[in-house]
Amino acid sequence: MADRRPGRGGPVSARAIRLGPRSIAALALISGIGVIAFGWPLLADADSGLAHSADAPWLFAALLPLLVAVVVATIADTGMDAKAVAMLGVLAAVGAALRPLGAGTAGLEPMFFLMVLSGRVLGPGFGFVLGSVTMFASALLTGGVGPWMPFQMLSMGWFTMGAGLLPGPGRLRGRAELVMLGVYGAVAAFAYGTVMNLQGWTYIGGLSSGISFHPGDPVHENLVRFLAYCAATSFGWDLGRAALTVVLTLTIGSTVLKALRRATRRANFEAQVTFEAPGRVPPG
Repeated sequence: MADRRPGRGGPVSARAIRLGPRSIAALALISGIGVIAFGWPLLADADSGLAHSADAPWLFAALLPLLVAVVVATIADTGMDAKAVAMLGVLAAVGAALRPLGAGTAGLEPMFFLMVLSGRVLGPGFGFVLGSVTMFASALLTGGVGPWMPFQMLSMGWFTMGAGLLPGPGRLRGRAELVMLGVYGAVAAFAYGTVMNLQGWTYIGGLSSGISFHPGDPVHENLVRFLAYCAATSFGWDLGRAALTVVLTLTIGSTVLKALRRATRRANFEAQVTFEAPGRVPPG
């Protein structure tokens, strides 16, 4: 048997974990449920109860087993070992500890920077789980448990998964990779804030008619009001989050990426093991 792990046949560069068919199916199911959970109020009539506090417990109950399903499917598709899962827990704990450092200060949240780089290294499947588990752990740490929590878990999961879907995970390195991650982090920071705005906008009262949600109105009219609501209430917050993510990515991103990739090699992410017939001389 020839083991191609580091130290037993030459170094192996760390690369993002590929999505197998079972991982894709699990992520598609959980994302489909998430899209429905966020968007159904836009299609509801004026007599519907729109508070997400009613559907949040059901979403959370569906989210946890599906997160486990993504982990199991990813392990089954790639053959990772327990050390890889342990690394996922460590990163989630670090991300949860980073979140309170900037929360409440103009959207300056260093956790997003770590999620972008971790998603890049871990790949989309484990990136989705990392983002969701990190948000869950940070909610417990900061006392931020409420009907918004399962929606935050989904949004952060998508945020981190997107970094794992960026092109060139095995080839693109150096400054070009950092610029790409910085641009993604900025765009995704605004996207995260926009999606989370949708979670609360549909049932917040006391807004002016120009930015408030009107149940039963055509979707395109409500979307125009929603964009005005985002510009009026959260643009500055999202801008701070995006700016900090870009600055941290371009300044210390290279160092963090190297550390994460070194850790994934030691954790045996996608270890390549080949078997050869007894007595056969390996080529080269």
